[in-house]
Amino acid sequence: MRTVTKIPRLKRRAADAHKGDFGKICIIAGSIGMSGAAALAGRAALRAGAGLVRVATPKSILPIVASIEPSFTTIPLPEDNAGRIAASAINTILNLIPDNDCIAFGPGLGITQGVSSVLERLLEQKGLHLIIDADGLNNLSKINDWSSKNKANIILTPHPGEMKRLWAGLFRIPLPADRKIQAIQMANKTGTTVVLKGKGTVVTDGEKLYVNKTGNPGMATGGTGDVLTGIITALVGQGLSNFDAAVLGVYVHGLAGDIAAKKFGQISLIATDVIESLGEAFKKI
Repeated sequence: MRTVTKIPRLKRRAADAHKGDFGKICIIAGSIGMSGAAALAGRAALRAGAGLVRVATPKSILPIVASIEPSFTTIPLPEDNAGRIAASAINTILNLIPDNDCIAFGPGLGITQGVSSVLERLLEQKGLHLIIDADGLNNLSKINDWSSKNKANIILTPHPGEMKRLWAGLFRIPLPADRKIQAIQMANKTGTTVVLKGKGTVVTDGEKLYVNKTGNPGMATGGTGDVLTGIITALVGQGLSNFDAAVLGVYVHGLAGDIAAKKFGQISLIATDVIESLGEAFKKI
């Protein structure tokens, strides 16, 4: 296992660049009552440099999501009676894959059979760059033996509770106490890049290991995980490898949180403060 300390960088932008040069990404997120999760992830992806951001969300909340940020486009998805994406949304989602460099799945989706069935179909898409977070992970933990069926190129971004649920569905041994061991074994078992969030976020692809040192307790507030999802998705869309995108993503996310904490204090810090501090964070690196 090789420990990494150097933070990856994005290439300097050419003078004649256009938006297609910086990634086309789609974030599948949101449900009734969780429109903010979709909007936060989409706005963060824009601030992290993605050239074109699309947010696919249940049709009933699309006007809310679209009104929060005019710089991303929105795609309506079929929904169930509770306002969560329905299994029939898969046809629309599969049609999005050829037009996007990377797909994120999970923030605010809820846990339903329809969401799980959509995720199962995404796992079947060979080579698809897929970031799974939040309710995406919770649905994933309910899919039997999902790692043996997976053909996608995945980044998992669990917090400790989500890691516990994922572990229970894949391993017959207890979850180790050591966070590095948890992440390494999960990455090796599933063939994914794992971002185990928390104090000292751990990033590993099973061969390389990075432990983050930016961030502060003020970031323990709703929505900051959705922001991280948007950032990492944008960085993959701009051509970074899964591991490098995850390392740079967690570093700049934490750095933006530290900048925001200096402005507002840790107690008053909210997720949008992290997004608005991303510009300064990227300039610092």
